[in-house]
Amino acid sequence: MDSPTAAEFPPVESYQRQVDDIASKTDVLEKRVNEVTRFFDGKKHGSGGRKAGGSSRYATNGARDCKGTPDLTRQLGGIIRQITSHEWADPFLQPVDVVGLQLDDYHKIITKPMDFSTIQNKMEGKDGTKYNNVREIYSDVRLVFDNAMTYNDENHDVHIMAKLLLEKFEDKWLQLLPKVENEERKKEEPNDVPTTNNTTPEATVGKLAKDTDDELNELYNQLDELRRMVVQRCRKMTTDEKRKLGAGLCHLSPEDLSKALELVAQDNPSFQTSAEEVELDMDAQSETTLWRLKYFVREALERQANLAASGKAEESAKRKRDDIYNALAKTASKRVKK
Repeated sequence: MDSPTAAEFPPVESYQRQVDDIASKTDVLEKRVNEVTRFFDGKKHGSGGRKAGGSSRYATNGARDCKGTPDLTRQLGGIIRQITSHEWADPFLQPVDVVGLQLDDYHKIITKPMDFSTIQNKMEGKDGTKYNNVREIYSDVRLVFDNAMTYNDENHDVHIMAKLLLEKFEDKWLQLLPKVENEERKKEEPNDVPTTNNTTPEATVGKLAKDTDDELNELYNQLDELRRMVVQRCRKMTTDEKRKLGAGLCHLSPEDLSKALELVAQDNPSFQTSAEEVELDMDAQSETTLWRLKYFVREALERQANLAASGKAEESAKRKRDDIYNALAKTASKRVKK
């Protein structure tokens, strides 16, 4: 198969933005995982976890109802006002000034711009547009911050501000989510079937866990595709690099070595990883396989080194504690003899 030309690849900066975007989404998903974990840990200890249910303390002025449930729309509007009142919200209140800021590549990277003034207009039904439900509003609020984190480097002020505000918004949304799901369920049930006013915490957290799992799987797919594209850009590995790679494989733990051989088998279905002795011909492997192995071996060896260093540090600390205890014991013994 012919190697792709440089023109067929996006610039390196594009890869960096994709990585930053995935990292930011991972941070949000990690918070959700922690939420689910805390809930079920609470159930194990009999506390029932954090009480589910949205808060009704938010202000209700400032946003007319969308086509969804008025109460939910007002509550979400209150959450949005809290977020937009934050001192870091200014860059997200109006559409990005692409011309004034000379962001020539903005629309190439951001295919669906979004800002809070656009969200507000749509919530109020201006320009003939209107949200059908609060989930659509939620998606657009996320889009505001996702766009900012995608376009700006993770060390950029705007990226940092967007990440913090998104985390605050997600926390508020989790409080409102049980009511949202309860209203959705009531709409789906037949009119002659009695409905309950409150959903169970278990059902809400279960739905959150499933949605989080689906999003994590999507992120894994994005990472695999991104890894494949990056590997294809790699140059041809030299003979010396292949030799060092082979030496690195020999220093892997049995578990990591098995994973490394599985990487080889992915591109070589006939490769037998279960044999007692495995012979790996580096020259027979594709460049993609070689570079994937190189990245994997490097990370595995670094991980092993960190574990070893941690073990040595603990052993050193233990020896110091023992020395201190022995010294104290000797001092106490001398005092007794006196």
